[in-house]
Amino acid sequence: METEILTNQETTTQNAEVEQTEPKTFTQDDVNRIVAKRVEKYSDYAELKEKASKYDEQVEAGKSELQKATEKADRLQAELDAIKTEASIRSMREEVATATGVPANLLTATTQEECEAQAQAILTWSQQREPNGYPVIPDGGDPIGEAKKTTREKFAEWFNENV
Repeated sequence: METEILTNQETTTQNAEVEQTEPKTFTQDDVNRIVAKRVEKYSDYAELKEKASKYDEQVEAGKSELQKATEKADRLQAELDAIKTEASIRSMREEVATATGVPANLLTATTQEECEAQAQAILTWSQQREPNGYPVIPDGGDPIGEAKKTTREKFAEWFNENV
């Protein structure tokens, strides 16, 4: 068995030496034939390249149309969602306004709990600012009690006391 292995190795080594020492030469006809085979293999390359570029253009055109349609659908869906959200918030504010007696246009919260808390805060503030339903007069006037004297009457009183 060792003899066979050695024989195979020697044969391989001898073949490699022969290949190195004797370069293969080609005639012009051989070269022309080899080149013709390769050119024939790729003869329809220009046509295939043109078809591929047309296909790529169509795919890109279709893709851009699809992208445009998708973007438009997304934008319209976002608008629809915004309108629905706004309508539900408006409805919720009107419900809270009806329940609490606070005008709906004063409520700005976006959730039921926040809106109710806001309405209670407005009611508390309005009760502090308006006792018995009448507005507080900044100069100390008392709308419930006796009527205050006019400026003319006060001046006449002062004049009579000091003269």
